[in-house]
Amino acid sequence: MTNALMPIYVLATSLIAALVIFTLPERFHKVRTTFNLSAAVLKIVLVGVMAVGIANQLDYEFRYELLPGIDFILRADALSMLFAALSSVLWLCTTLYAIGYLEDAPNRSRFFGFFSLCVASTMGISLAGNLFTFLIFFELLTLSTYPLVVHRGTEKSLTAGRTYLRYTLGGGAILLIGVALMYGLVDQTGTITDFAQTGSMAELPAEQHVLLFVLFFVLIIGLGVKAALVPLHGWLPIAMVAPAPVSALLHAVAVVKAGAFGIVRVIYDIYEIEFAWQLGVLLPLAIWASITIIWGSLMALRQHEVKKRLAYSTVSQVSYIALGACLFGPIGTIGGIVHLLHQGIMKVTLFFCAGNYAETLGIHKISELDGAGRRMPLTSIAFTLGAFGMIGVPPLAGFISKWYLGIGALDAGMGWVIGVLIASSMLNAAYFLPILYRLWFKPVQGPWPDEHILAGRFETIGLLLWPTVATAVFSVAAGLFAAHMFSPLSWASLITYREYLP
Repeated sequence: MTNALMPIYVLATSLIAALVIFTLPERFHKVRTTFNLSAAVLKIVLVGVMAVGIANQLDYEFRYELLPGIDFILRADALSMLFAALSSVLWLCTTLYAIGYLEDAPNRSRFFGFFSLCVASTMGISLAGNLFTFLIFFELLTLSTYPLVVHRGTEKSLTAGRTYLRYTLGGGAILLIGVALMYGLVDQTGTITDFAQTGSMAELPAEQHVLLFVLFFVLIIGLGVKAALVPLHGWLPIAMVAPAPVSALLHAVAVVKAGAFGIVRVIYDIYEIEFAWQLGVLLPLAIWASITIIWGSLMALRQHEVKKRLAYSTVSQVSYIALGACLFGPIGTIGGIVHLLHQGIMKVTLFFCAGNYAETLGIHKISELDGAGRRMPLTSIAFTLGAFGMIGVPPLAGFISKWYLGIGALDAGMGWVIGVLIASSMLNAAYFLPILYRLWFKPVQGPWPDEHILAGRFETIGLLLWPTVATAVFSVAAGLFAAHMFSPLSWASLITYREYLP
């Protein structure tokens, strides 16, 4: 019974935190902070316990029948634990950062309430045991992140929020259509749509294959909005008006990762990789992901604001996950799955750095970063490590992902993907290296916009600095210790060989 309730406990930590925080008056700063951090630490402990259990082949499943053939299922497997670990660890880091970032800001109880609700939705997505449960939390994620996007209440943020809703609710509606058709036309028993793979699409009659081909891309379009596949990505750069902790949450932990995670689930747990390859859906999706990778990088080159450049970098980088899922073979699968975590820790570092520059020096544009590395060396070292990781410089986390994707592409007979990876890395260098040059080698041109706030302060406040340093260290450690048995790479290998391609 305890094992059956463990997914509920993991979900409840952030859900209860949200409900309590909503009720706290603004002046209860210490109580809100204590509750926030206690819930985040407890979630990490629970996820860690479940991860150890999954490694030892224990089962964690909660199931409740809602309708005949439709169950609400929370289940832990190796893939869900990877996403849950990313979400729980970065929730703690982002919570610490947000506490410092929003110091003395209004509406903090509302912000942290929806912040915790967002993480609860993300946990529900990671632990969803079937397509129906996934859809519920996928839509809850949209509703819980909207108040964060519009938190500042300015006309610009409200406009961005409306754009965000149009895209994500539209994508959710398409996903709902796909899920309904899947249940109604293909899977009346609810077995194929169960991520435990108790049914098999390959056993369906051949006359349904055209329908299955169409349904695949209906599901991918619905998921692709949050995964920011071009041209479904338009909400992402606009949503950068949100506070830096929210940007980090959208790009590294919650929204785009939920879309990418869903794509992996559809390919491996709904369609199953062998049948997806036979059906001919993987090559078109690989081409779509490759176009997004290159287009996102080209658009990043054109941006003059730090957060906008990072936003288009996310459009590019997240599609590595979809590309890896389309490479028929275990090595490419490992590369795509491990990038789910690697991109998260690198991108959250970069957004933390962008927030530090904005809050400490008043810097928002790349042209204003001249000499900032000498004023904020630790933040700038963290930004440098995150940027080098995105480029794919060894031995950082990004290099590991790209190496496995490249080898996996050759193994799958898709050598053209190597060209995509090389072009992407060169474009990554083209839009990150000029920033690093400004940080470290260009002299300061006049005073910084908010120079008056610098008196007596080194770097920035600790709650902004130390989460940034921690995530930068994580991105280095993920590369340096990739061969370690508890590394993201080793866990991605466990997922691939145990769950998908035994």
